[in-house]
Parts: sequence; structure tokens; C-alpha cells
Amino acid sequence: MPSIFSYQSSEVDWCEDNFKHSELVAEFYNTFSNVSFFFFGSLLLVLMHPYSKQRSRNIQGVCVLFMFIGLFSMYFHMTLSFLGQLLDELSILWLLAYNYGLWMPRCYFPAFLKGNRSHFSWLVVVTTVISSFLSLLRPVANAYALNSIALHILYMLHQEYKKTSNKELKHLIEVSVILWATAMTSWISDRALCGFWQRIHFSYLHSIWHLLISATFPYGMAIMLLVDAQYEMPEKTLKLRYWPCDTWPVGVPYVELHDNGKCC
Repeated sequence: MPSIFSYQSSEVDWCEDNFKHSELVAEFYNTFSNVSFFFFGSLLLVLMHPYSKQRSRNIQGVCVLFMFIGLFSMYFHMTLSFLGQLLDELSILWLLAYNYGLWMPRCYFPAFLKGNRSHFSWLVVVTTVISSFLSLLRPVANAYALNSIALHILYMLHQEYKKTSNKELKHLIEVSVILWATAMTSWISDRALCGFWQRIHFSYLHSIWHLLISATFPYGMAIMLLVDAQYEMPEKTLKLRYWPCDTWPVGVPYVELHDNGKCC
């Protein structure tokens, strides 16, 4: 029986040919496409630093956890080891849990919690711990279970889209959903149509998933903060900015916190 550290000890294998470009790296493009997680995570650490000092340093935790996803995903695709698979999937699970506990609007809490965020956070922690252990029972199904959480996130985005009159927030939601849908199409195609992609020598859709889903992250964070401000800080104004330039047609969104007309 192979060790959990052993190369190819995971039941999960993606469409890209193994060890084609290196004897040490199982899936070359799937491994190095994770650089995008470090790029967006570190960039937002810098861009969001003024906001995190004024509002909450938990933003820094979100960015760091996002980069850990890139690190563990890189390890998994490099080795296709069972340990790498679990680290990859559990880091995603705990990032989602972290964001749920901190930022999910109280109106979506279960009714019995009566809007108490502390109690909701503990409920999220307990649920995530149980889910972490359950992930050991049928590891091949973990990725599908994680992606199913997106259905609840899409529901909340739909609700907030209907509620808001903020055109910037509507635009962020539209772009994030398009990016996510394109990323999911790549992920599903890599799993379901692998034979076709290998026949035409283009088995890199999972690496495209990495690029697209990491590009969705800044939009998701900006949406999360704008919605949080509407519910928790109605007296303050968040200004949506884009890096490297607000006037460029494409950019990385981030927010600045304003109070009494002054940027903090």
C-alpha cells in the first residue's frame, strides 16, 4: 500500500499527461499555473493594507489562506499524492469557512441564531471540523462537494444583486459570475471530456481553471467588503478602485474606506 506521501498515491488524476516535462513534476502546467494564487494573494495584501488597518486585519488572513491554497495545490499537482490532495482540498474548505464566519450577512444566518455572529462562527467551525474528517471517507468526491458550496454562494449573490442599487456592486457580481462560470466550464470539461482534449493535444483546461478562479478572487473579496459595508457600516463609504489604473478596461478591484469625506 503506497504512503500518503508517495507520488500518485491519490485516486484523483487530471487530464494533463503525467511527467511529460519533468521527472519530478507530475502535472507541469497544473502545477505552475498556481503561481496566479501567489500573484493575486500578495497583490491584495498590499492593496488592501490601508483598509485592513482601519476596518479588520482579517483581510490579511483571507489573502494568506488564499496563497496557501496555491501552495498546497502546487504540491498536489506536482506529486499527485494523497497528502497533497487533502491539503489542497482542506485549505479551500477552511478558506470558505473563514469567509463565511466573518463576512456572511446576518440576514442569511439560520433563524435560531437570531443574528448572533459569534454563535454562527462557532457553528461554521464545528461544521468545518466535521466536514474535514468526512473528507477522509471518500476523497475522490471531495472536489465535487466543495464545488457544490458555490450554489449557496450564487444564491446569496443573486439576492444581493436584486437588493442593491449600487451599479459598481452589480458590475462586480456580473464579472465574478462570468469568470466563475468560465472557470467551472474548464474544470468540468477537463474531467468529463478528457479523451477529446487529449486527442487534440490540449489537456490543459485544469490549469486554465487555476488562472480563472484565482482571477475571480479579487472580485469576490471586493463584493464581500461592499456588501459587508452596506449591512455593518452604513455610515461609511467604500470607494471601489482598480489596479493598476481606474481608467483601464481591465484591472484588479480593491476597496478603500472613506469616513466623513476623507480616505482612511
